[in-house]
Amino acid sequence: MKKSLFPLLFLGATVLPGLAAQGAEPPAKLALCCKTGNDLYRVLKANGIAVTLAGTPAEALERAVTGGGIMILADGYPQSRTATPPDLLEKAARKNCRVYLEYPAELPGVELGKPRAGKFERAVVASDFFGTALPKLRILQIQSLQFLPVTATAGKTHLVASRVAGVDTAVYGLTEEALPLLFEHPDGRALIASTALSRFVTARYAPAEAWREIWAGVLHWLVPDATFPMLAWTPTVRPTFSAADNLPADVETAAIRRSVQWYRNSQLILSPERLAGIEEMVKKGDYLATVPPPTTPCGDGKLGIMEAIVSNIQVDGSQPQGTSRRGDCQGESALALALGGRALGDNVFPEIARNILKFWYFDAGARDKEWGDPKHGAYGLIAWSINSPGNYGDDNARLMLGTAAAATLLGDDRFDEPMMMCLLANLRTTGQLGFRGDCFYLKQLGREGWEKYFKRPNFTNYSPHMEAYLWSCFLWAYQQTKYPLFLERARTAIGMTMQQHTDGWRWTNGLAQERARMILPLAWLVRTEDTPEHRKWLRTCAEGLVNLQQPSGAIREELGLPGKGMFAPPKYNRHYGSGEAPLIQQDGDTISDLLYTTNFAFLGLHEAAAATGDDFYRKAEDKLAAFLCRAQVRSETQPALDGGWFRGFDFKRWEYWASSSDAGWGVWCTETGWTQGWITSVLAMRQSKTSLWELTAKRNLGKYFDKYRREMLPDRDLSDK
Repeated sequence: MKKSLFPLLFLGATVLPGLAAQGAEPPAKLALCCKTGNDLYRVLKANGIAVTLAGTPAEALERAVTGGGIMILADGYPQSRTATPPDLLEKAARKNCRVYLEYPAELPGVELGKPRAGKFERAVVASDFFGTALPKLRILQIQSLQFLPVTATAGKTHLVASRVAGVDTAVYGLTEEALPLLFEHPDGRALIASTALSRFVTARYAPAEAWREIWAGVLHWLVPDATFPMLAWTPTVRPTFSAADNLPADVETAAIRRSVQWYRNSQLILSPERLAGIEEMVKKGDYLATVPPPTTPCGDGKLGIMEAIVSNIQVDGSQPQGTSRRGDCQGESALALALGGRALGDNVFPEIARNILKFWYFDAGARDKEWGDPKHGAYGLIAWSINSPGNYGDDNARLMLGTAAAATLLGDDRFDEPMMMCLLANLRTTGQLGFRGDCFYLKQLGREGWEKYFKRPNFTNYSPHMEAYLWSCFLWAYQQTKYPLFLERARTAIGMTMQQHTDGWRWTNGLAQERARMILPLAWLVRTEDTPEHRKWLRTCAEGLVNLQQPSGAIREELGLPGKGMFAPPKYNRHYGSGEAPLIQQDGDTISDLLYTTNFAFLGLHEAAAATGDDFYRKAEDKLAAFLCRAQVRSETQPALDGGWFRGFDFKRWEYWASSSDAGWGVWCTETGWTQGWITSVLAMRQSKTSLWELTAKRNLGKYFDKYRREMLPDRDLSDK
């Protein structure tokens, strides 16, 4: 199929010979039955394509020109199916018109099942219908897919719904359960969509360039003798700048302003009214909340902040929100609000930050019961989330890092005591070699106590994702207390992990994220002990990450050795969507991860540059900052998304796209802490010309050290291992 060009028929002042003198408009080759708000209708009009609009299928048939195309679109999707006269296709054939029909109520000659909601299915090209631009097995995303199973033999099938693994291509082929989404009627005169393809703008179907080819193929099939332009439209949710745009001088300040406003506009900061509704939902087992109207007042932080905007895109283009309240997200978000507010000269956001921290440390119950019982092995630890029986060291670490810096900015020392307790609680559940492990549970620590884990002589866990930020906290705690055990255990574990670099590392969703996590403790080890060896470790780790950085500043995802990954790419189609997973299927996929890699790389490179003064780190950080300012979400129609950063970004296509196999954290999710928190905070630290180390060094936790060291690590000399 040829690439389309604007034909003479549709160019503004250029008309067919013989018509200009009469002032007549050429007849439209397309008759559409839809409302004026339909995405396809609006895009066709915006691209200068003449169409005839009709209110009913019968009227569309009547108004269609002989030999033209008729498009009957599913304005009622997904609630209602598209009703058509039973003889529509027969009459259209007599008029030599081809028909494109969406989500039909009935279809002569084809048996359709009841509407079915897709869970793991994506759209996959199943024929050569679209030419080389969209070859067989090419993957597309129809958000919130609902379709009609075809239970009788259809004609040629061009697009199917199938649960497939891969980023762009179904690497293991189609499943046997693949069902038609776009197929030709057996009589050859109609093209049937068992879903609503025409909602591609509002519902944010992806990737955009593939959907341009979809419509090029459909329009060419409808009117083979006409030439249509390749459709262009502005996505309702898109990056703020293209890869080629010149960035304004104040771009980072603008990004901070929009990011801090995102916290308010997203409505994730809870108000009493919203919390009551969410608690009622949770009682029923529903952990996803709809976005409230933009006019709903934002909370003041006294009830904390919810975790995330989740990746499920609804038919109206909105995204639900995860109702969980987690400690790490509270601390990281508080830092972003405190830093961002200071950078912007806004006192409201720092006060929200103060309230969020007060909520988590004193009101949420995350330190109550067993966590606050001196006789319990979990004493001093802070729960992962409200009512959670688990404690992840890396989540405690990010809670403390965010708290320490935010408290400094706020001039508030009430959080120092619980932070000192938390540091010692994590230390006493860390083995002699400095490795703690992924997670502890209340029953486990209640049954076995803490000393068993503190005395472990040979335990290792070469997982920067799980361990590295706690090592950073231990190095910081050493500066606060001069307690040798903090330094010794962190330094030992860091050194052993660098000896395993990187083949011995256990990677989580990819190896790039492990490199990114490791840079922060290495930078702070240089701060603590500036030796040639420690600088070499830092440079070695950072070079591995910077080698993945693209000209745009984006960092390409990378997999680790097979067998070392906790969450590897799907090995079979049936694994797609069944658990946590990387955004890439294989090395070389042009994808950046802003949840697990880019955000932590930004922090690590910033701290490395500040610790060493080396332009190598600063240049990589500057490139990454520019990329993040470009990739920040821009949306006029979805204010709850504007100013955020999604997890998955395809830096070749320059849009939000990747494999969305991760069951909890797909391409289009935004985490209040991990992603939004650290990106905002580093941008704000750059504006203030400071670093996380410099901010946290101003705390004075040491005043609580002696009391809690005697209580939590009794009868131990300060140098005792």
